[in-house]
Amino acid sequence: MDSNIHTVCTLRESTVSSTGDSEGVAPFGFAPFHPEGDEQPYDQQIVSVDPETRKFLVVVAIDFGTAYSGYAFSFTRDPSTIHIMRRWEGGDPGVVNQKTPTILLLDPSAKFHSFGYAARDHFHDLEAQEAKKWFYFDKFKMMLYHTSDINSETLLRALNGREFPAIKVFSYTLSARIMLHDIKWVITVPAIWKESSKQFMRKAAYEAGMADHSSQDRLLIALEPEAASIYCRRLRKLELAVVTHNNNTKLAPDPFNDVVADVPERLKLAASLDDGSRYVVLDCGGGTVDVTVHEMDAATGSLKELMKASGGPFGSVAVDVAFEQLLKQIFSAEFIEQYKLKRPAGWVDLLTAFESRKRSASPNKEMNINVSIPFSFFDYFRRVKNQSVETAIRKFDSKDVRWSHEGMLRISPQGMKALFEPTINEIHKIIDNVLATVGNLHFIFLVGGFAESPVLQQAVRSCNESKGIQVIIPESTSLCVLKGAVYFGLDPNIIRIRRPKLTYGVGVLNKFVPSKHDRKKLVVGKDGTEWVTDIFDPFVRTGQAISQGQIVTRSYTPAKSNQKVMEINVYASEDENVTYITDKGVRRCATMKVDLSDLPPIGSTSSRKRRELQLTMQFGHTEIKVTAFDVTSGKLINADIDFLS
Repeated sequence: MDSNIHTVCTLRESTVSSTGDSEGVAPFGFAPFHPEGDEQPYDQQIVSVDPETRKFLVVVAIDFGTAYSGYAFSFTRDPSTIHIMRRWEGGDPGVVNQKTPTILLLDPSAKFHSFGYAARDHFHDLEAQEAKKWFYFDKFKMMLYHTSDINSETLLRALNGREFPAIKVFSYTLSARIMLHDIKWVITVPAIWKESSKQFMRKAAYEAGMADHSSQDRLLIALEPEAASIYCRRLRKLELAVVTHNNNTKLAPDPFNDVVADVPERLKLAASLDDGSRYVVLDCGGGTVDVTVHEMDAATGSLKELMKASGGPFGSVAVDVAFEQLLKQIFSAEFIEQYKLKRPAGWVDLLTAFESRKRSASPNKEMNINVSIPFSFFDYFRRVKNQSVETAIRKFDSKDVRWSHEGMLRISPQGMKALFEPTINEIHKIIDNVLATVGNLHFIFLVGGFAESPVLQQAVRSCNESKGIQVIIPESTSLCVLKGAVYFGLDPNIIRIRRPKLTYGVGVLNKFVPSKHDRKKLVVGKDGTEWVTDIFDPFVRTGQAISQGQIVTRSYTPAKSNQKVMEINVYASEDENVTYITDKGVRRCATMKVDLSDLPPIGSTSSRKRRELQLTMQFGHTEIKVTAFDVTSGKLINADIDFLS
């Protein structure tokens, strides 16, 4: 695996095919990908490269997924060609593995051993007692969504029950893809993540050596549904599919071309997406479902976000959780938890077997689905429960779960549907909320690894076709985020307007107004002036349209003239209107830190008696940024915003 990644840093553009044949394999095992094929019909097919990006030789994007991960790259001198991995080491025979499982394996001394298929296969081959000594991590990305107080000291529990620093797990995973000079890196994250989770990922990338505080521009954080949207807006007719009334996947007309010829009536909507058109990108991945709504500006090629990102933990892993709950109902929760700890390799085999059956599940299949059960499960269950697996399944007495004489767990089509149902119901709620919030929407682009599921495809189609919504499924849905992330790395300014998920601000003192303020917040100064404390001074409000490059500036004065560091607490709320930082739902989310150590003493460069600092915050990017300026001396000074403190 490492040798393939290292090639990124040494390749010359002349060694890579640029014929536009996506089936051809370029040297070193990479496949060039041309979204447009050989046709370049109009200006929208020209890939823009930001001037700041041109100083890099290559842009490399890593789609760090919950279930699967992958990478792609493009040379800045040939931005229309995206190169992707054709096959990962240790992949399943006969399968084109352009992504690899997000699995990290550390040896008993907690040293990096392997990643992806190689990690899964090596762990499978370990003896049961030996396997318990190894650190096996999978689907660990969801920790950054579920942990409310994520910080640098957060721990992750391996399959053997032992804990390990989460920041090390993430940095090991990223450093498995070795990185050198002249590379601009892009890492994808869900749009619904907290700022602390984004910062955690950036810090892990720094520890992996991808960049550092002095070269922050070498690393971009891309929001997954945004990346997918950037990719989808470039798609041509041959790369689109539509779920039709009988759930077959058919060729769709080009939604970004206003030339319509021989298009069926119900598909003509898809042929009229042009300047000002609005569409939904439903990114269904392994861990989360992310939704973004964009409006396209054909003149500039840019996109405008119409509502703040929404979604939740309703990716394909939620179906795995439902399967685990079913096993606990059949065999008892105590046994399943014990089996996971005592026979970790067997548990991985069981989930791998279910994964393959889950992927093949279809609403049109009437046959039962058989899930292979590892021998260690039979053996350990008899030891612990003193009965056979067959007996337990028969005692469960469900028409949807039966014992197979071949030694398998047989699940009926209705039983498999029931495993999907809770997750799909949550996805329906997310879509309904979007449609109720933003009007004049006629298209849903269904992308992400989970979007390959026929069960999910039919559910999204049946829920929305009666509302006049066209469901469009790009070819290779699991790669849309990855390829779009490369485009985003080439031109980060492509998203013109974003909308923050939260309201951000600081606590300040204001003049007390008896008719307006709570008397409990009243404080009286030495001169008798009445002040109200804990007033929430907002920087931006949730859902507010923020243009790229838009800044918010506030002036502050350090409490002491000889102060070396100034810290300002930042607060956040899901509510648009907040009065006090003590209101319900308001929490301290970050600390702005300003380094004053290198500033000249007050009075040495100015007649001012107090120092004035101007803090400028940028909210229009995928991460919140802060800079500081000392008005007294006229110097730019170091400032940072810490969401992990």
